[in-house]
Amino acid sequence: MPPQNLRAVGDRIEVLLDELHAVADPRSLAIAEELLRSLTDLYGGGLERIMALASEVAPEFGQRLVEDELVGSLLVAHGLHPGDVETRVVRALESVGPFLAEHDASVELLEIDRSAAAVHLRLLGAADGCGTSGVTLQLTVETAVIEAAPEIVTIDVDRPAPKPPPVPVTLGRKVANA
Repeated sequence: MPPQNLRAVGDRIEVLLDELHAVADPRSLAIAEELLRSLTDLYGGGLERIMALASEVAPEFGQRLVEDELVGSLLVAHGLHPGDVETRVVRALESVGPFLAEHDASVELLEIDRSAAAVHLRLLGAADGCGTSGVTLQLTVETAVIEAAPEIVTIDVDRPAPKPPPVPVTLGRKVANA
């Protein structure tokens, strides 16, 4: 059996909820929402217990669970992730540092606004100008941040304006008219 695309599952849940809101009467909608909250609480409690057992019995396994993209994002969703958003964003940026360095680029964390669930970054180096390279590097950085901190909904990336090309200057002597 092929692995399930869990991102697609999450997207499908959102679509189904939107459809339910559009067609269900208020009572049915309230029941469905309570059912969804109850299931989420049940699975969140199970995940919390799994993490507690893993930490007791095999701490290195617990750490692997935390670092797993899917499990880590579920831990964030249930408020169980041991790392705060700042730590996770910094680690994400550090993880893409070598890739950026290969392209003579770097990224600087300017601000994390928890209330707005936003991160403000500056991409420097090879990405200073326009072009595919800069877009690819920016997408790499954004993907790393989203995977490490799925609660972040806005990523603002400053890319300094390209430096203007040098203006050629011809030096010479001016000849006086006779």
